[in-house]
Amino acid sequence: MTRFYFRKIALDEPLISEVYRLRYKVYCEEWGFEKPEDHPGGLETDEYDPHSLHFGAFSQESGNLIGTIRLILNSELGFPIENHCSFSTELSWLNKDNVAEISRLAVSKEYRKRAVDSLIYNDGEIRTDQKEAAKEILEKRKQEFFIIMGLYTCMYMESARLGLTHWYAVMAKGLRILLRRMSIQLLPIGPEVEYHGLRVPYLGTIADILKNVSAEKAEFFTECQKSVIIE
Repeated sequence: MTRFYFRKIALDEPLISEVYRLRYKVYCEEWGFEKPEDHPGGLETDEYDPHSLHFGAFSQESGNLIGTIRLILNSELGFPIENHCSFSTELSWLNKDNVAEISRLAVSKEYRKRAVDSLIYNDGEIRTDQKEAAKEILEKRKQEFFIIMGLYTCMYMESARLGLTHWYAVMAKGLRILLRRMSIQLLPIGPEVEYHGLRVPYLGTIADILKNVSAEKAEFFTECQKSVIIE
């Protein structure tokens, strides 16, 4: 049995406050991406949350929330990526009702190592040692990476249920390297921008991601699927 389980968290659950509280710790207190004064009560929220699907990673032992991520669905607000990034790829063919944007990945500090931090949140050029760190995380620290992969598996399963076809993402180059090690391939669609640090906009085809992960990381993916609670 793995140390973690994963599930979707509804907006009307009391647990959603724990999601916002964890995001506050990571995005406001630890990394300074958001201003604490903009989020009174220690809860990091924004206008996209009511239009999002929220997912949580939990400790099997304690039941505590230790990681979260969200999928922003199409609404009258559009997507954050459209407001903060420019695209070098023509995307008029995309049906936005079949797209969601991956956002607000946050993992409790107690479950993150420095190598993971440098890949997920740091910006700038990716050094050789960081590429090696990504390899080391997968080979020697699978329990740590399992949190991230489990959250992505949870997102995939819900995306498939809703008939979504593509994921947007704005992320650090290091996180993309980490995901590629797990056969999750998202392609850059625009230049680097300053947005919670230096970030690049990406687009992923969900069917292609599933095909790659199922073929190249089948055992790990199956383990993640077994850890997702469907409600």
